[in-house]
Amino acid sequence: MTEPSGRRERKKAATRQKIADTALRLFLERGYDAVGIRDVAAEADVAVTTVFAHFASKEALVFERDMDFEQRLTRAVTDRPPHEPLIPALHREVQALVRHCTAEGSAPVRRMIEGSSALREYEESMSLRHAQALAAALAADPHLSRSATVCRATARFAIDAYALACRSDDPGATVDEVFRMINAAWEATAP
Repeated sequence: MTEPSGRRERKKAATRQKIADTALRLFLERGYDAVGIRDVAAEADVAVTTVFAHFASKEALVFERDMDFEQRLTRAVTDRPPHEPLIPALHREVQALVRHCTAEGSAPVRRMIEGSSALREYEESMSLRHAQALAAALAADPHLSRSATVCRATARFAIDAYALACRSDDPGATVDEVFRMINAAWEATAP
């Protein structure tokens, strides 16, 4: 995540992180459904309005790195050197994101998400939004020369590679396997 530059931005970022950390701890201790926004606010020693100033919903507290995730994916497209092929750059970024979702200590969070229909639905809507942002970045790159359909499909497959890997017994191999298919499809659609 980008480091905030000014004092005020750093304080806001610290408050946001404190709220997210507190919420996650409470959700894991008591269960997601047993904890309300008021509980999170009280435990984090902030007003309920402060929680909502940083997070649009209770579900968003669980996925606090949502925007960072989306930015990392789009930057894998937009910030790569002009000579670097797209698919390897995207593959590397998805692998790095998967390492985070499968890091030590992440299993209880994954179980919590899988056990809550509200969190699963939120995660799916988030994935669709990420795929749209990634597809827009792909379509905007003048060097890629692919149709909007190819850009949307590639983006969706990249997001699905992440989702499948986070639930896999062998996350790295899962990403590699899906990206072999993505690469083959990408090459097959070259003008």
